Amino acid sequence: MELVELTEQLVKALVENKDAVSVKEFETDEENTVLIQVMIDENDMGRVIGKSGKTANAIRTLVQASSYLKDNKRVKINIDRF
Repeated sequence: MELVELTEQLVKALVENKDAVSVKEFETDEENTVLIQVMIDENDMGRVIGKSGKTANAIRTLVQASSYLKDNKRVKINIDRF
């Protein structure tokens, strides 16, 4: 499974407004690093970030583990709202 697809599935499982989820991959200047930008509805921000950022960190951990199994690239995930 692609990293973007995995991230999108994880985020959509948490939010109420699934149509407002946008996940895109960007190149970075750093070697072997992938940046994934997640855009969600403002009302779903708390659900995705979680208490003390625990949910967001769990998403990052799962996507990073998937990356290590395939490409062995470092993954950075930015979560923002519309």
